[in-house]
Amino acid sequence: MKHIYILPGIADEDRIDSFTQLASESDMAWVEPQFTVQEVNAAGKLLVRTANAPVMEWKHEDVVGYGPAIDVVNNWRGSHAYPLNTFQINLRNTARRFDKQPLVAQRIKRLASISGKLVLQPSMKLSQMQDLGGCRAILSNVQAVRDVHVYYIADSAIKHDLVSIDDYIGSPKASGYRGIHLVYRYFSDKNKKMYNGLKIEMQIRSRFQHAWATAVETVGMFSGQALKSSLGSEDWKRFFSLMGSVVALREGTAAVPGTPEDRKELIYELAHVAADLQVERRLEEYNRALHSITSGSQNAYYYLLKLDPESRVLTITGYSQKQTDEASKAYAAAEQETKTTPGMDAVLVSVESVAALAKAYPNYFADTRLFLELFKQALSGRQRTIRVPAVRVG
Repeated sequence: MKHIYILPGIADEDRIDSFTQLASESDMAWVEPQFTVQEVNAAGKLLVRTANAPVMEWKHEDVVGYGPAIDVVNNWRGSHAYPLNTFQINLRNTARRFDKQPLVAQRIKRLASISGKLVLQPSMKLSQMQDLGGCRAILSNVQAVRDVHVYYIADSAIKHDLVSIDDYIGSPKASGYRGIHLVYRYFSDKNKKMYNGLKIEMQIRSRFQHAWATAVETVGMFSGQALKSSLGSEDWKRFFSLMGSVVALREGTAAVPGTPEDRKELIYELAHVAADLQVERRLEEYNRALHSITSGSQNAYYYLLKLDPESRVLTITGYSQKQTDEASKAYAAAEQETKTTPGMDAVLVSVESVAALAKAYPNYFADTRLFLELFKQALSGRQRTIRVPAVRVG
C-alpha cells in the first residue's frame, strides 16, 4: 500500500493546467479509502489509547477490520491527498486574483496532531475531523484575505459543498488567533467519486496573522508547551492574546476579547508581560541557536522537516516527485522517532519552491523576525513598513 501524505506544489501558472490534467488522468498513485467509517473511528480510538506509546509497540491483535489500526489511520489521512491537491490548485489560482505574490502551502495532518486533537476533544470521531487535509494561503494584507473570503462564499465560486466558515478576523479567538477557515466536503460527479464526502480545510491569513501564528508555534516547540492548543504558561498565553490585539489594531480589525480596548493600556500591559517573560531575548536566542542541515534535492516536490528543539537542529530533506515512496517511508520513520524523542517534531510538506519553505513554515526555522518587529514597533509607537530578508535554506 502506498501512502502519499503530501503532494507536489505548483511552481508557476503555466504548470497548473498540465498538472491538473496529469492528476485527472490518474498518472499518480493517489491513495484511495479502503476502510469503513466504523473501522476508521475504531482506529482513531486506538490511536488515543496508544498516544504515548511508539507505533511499533502496537500489538498484532490491535486490528480493525482486515488491517492493523495504524494502516487504517494512514490510509484514511492519505486518502485526503487527492481532494487536497484539487483544493490547493483552486486556492492558488484564486489567491492570485487578489494578490500578486500569494504564498500557498499544503499538508496532511501529522499523527501526533491527530491523536492530540482526539485527546483534547473526546467526543470527536476520526472520520469527523475536518482538517486532516489542509491548504493555506498567506496574503500580503487583510484586504486581500477578505477579497478571497468573499469570492469563496459566492455560490458559484466552487462546486464542492461548503461545510463551515469560521471568521476569526471578525471574531478573533481569545488566544489571539485570527484568520479565515473554510471547510469543504469534496464532490465529484466524474471519475473520483471514491473521495466524495472527504473534508478539506482551507485557511486564509494575512502576512501579519501568519507571523503571529507561527510565533506561537515556535515558542511552544522550544519551550515544550502546547501553546497552539491554549495549554501552557498563563503569561505566554496572555502575551500572545495581547499581541493578537496589537496586530488587529494595526490591520484595522476587531480586537481580541478580554484585552484592553484602550491602546495605551494595551501597550502598557504588553510591555510588562513581555519584560517578565524576556520575550525579545528568548525569541532571538531560538533563532541564533538553530542549526539547519539540508540534504536531498534543493528543487524538490516534497520537504521533510524534522526539528529537535533540544539539540537545536533542523534537518531538511528534499525529495523529487519520483521519490514519493521514499519520502513517505522517511516521514513514517520520522514520526516514529518523534514518539521516542521528547519535543521532536516532523512534518512532510509541499510548497512552490525551496525559497518559500521558510516563509510558509517559519516556526520550524525559529524565524520570528517579522513578529518581533511588529512587537518592537508596537512598543515604540512608530509604525513602519517591515521587510524581512528571506531565510537561506541549505
